[in-house]
Amino acid sequence: MYRLTDEIAIITTADFITPPVDDPFVFGQIAAANSISDVYAMGGRPVTCINLVCFPSEELPPEQMHGIVEGALDKITESGAVLAGGHSVEDADPKFGLAVTGVVHPDRVWRNIGAQVGDALILTKPVGSGVMFNAQNKGKLDDEAAFAGCIAAVTALNKVAAEVLSRFEVHACTDITGFGLAGHAMEMAQGSPATLRLGLDAVPVMARAYDMYAAGVKTGVNAPNRAKVAPHLRIEGSADPARAEILFDPQTSGGLFAAVPGDRAEAAVSALRDAGVADAVVVGEAIEREAEAYLVVV
Repeated sequence: MYRLTDEIAIITTADFITPPVDDPFVFGQIAAANSISDVYAMGGRPVTCINLVCFPSEELPPEQMHGIVEGALDKITESGAVLAGGHSVEDADPKFGLAVTGVVHPDRVWRNIGAQVGDALILTKPVGSGVMFNAQNKGKLDDEAAFAGCIAAVTALNKVAAEVLSRFEVHACTDITGFGLAGHAMEMAQGSPATLRLGLDAVPVMARAYDMYAAGVKTGVNAPNRAKVAPHLRIEGSADPARAEILFDPQTSGGLFAAVPGDRAEAAVSALRDAGVADAVVVGEAIEREAEAYLVVV
């Protein structure tokens, strides 16, 4: 982030991913929503986007690249930003994403630290996309409706969620991506004077995601994500350690995870749902800092 004036700061961010799906248009949508999400997670508004393309032009037809860019443009336009150009390089494996510039008032920036004791923790999208993509790619998921629900979640912009949350007092916010819910919650906790307490049963989970874990499908990132948080994580009470695996599931274009005053949480969730963010829910709270456990799952 860079302050230009007393009223304008610019946000600059970049992200790109490998294809989680075969459809070029949907890949472009997912990659764009994922890239733009960082701006929303900081309380900003996206303004311009630059395509970042890696493409094997001798292996795949140009129509594939056109489809990817068209899918991205669909989400860029929905966000209110503009596509200002891009850059491509030859690569053996396709990759796509965006460099995004956004704007935000310097006094209204959301950071991924700063949760306060008494805050409620709100999550705006279900988790589970990592295992769902893996299951689909391995032919383990025989459920078109469940996979369609996964695609709907990851192609949805966090625009509306951010706009609604901006009407409330957001003490900390981040978007849930590759480190999983536990990893991003841990980052927030480490930069806050509080321990974050998550209710496992309260976390919204994509249909069939638990089934895929039960069937032995995982991702290559679950183990490192668990190792990252393990020194300061405690799973207690009735929380099932096997079901807790969903907390380490790496997300692509995940939801916003926000800490708001506890007495405003019900109104915030109600406003989110009224605006169409149907999966928004309180998943935990910020409590007094515990010496060893920054993150507690119950």
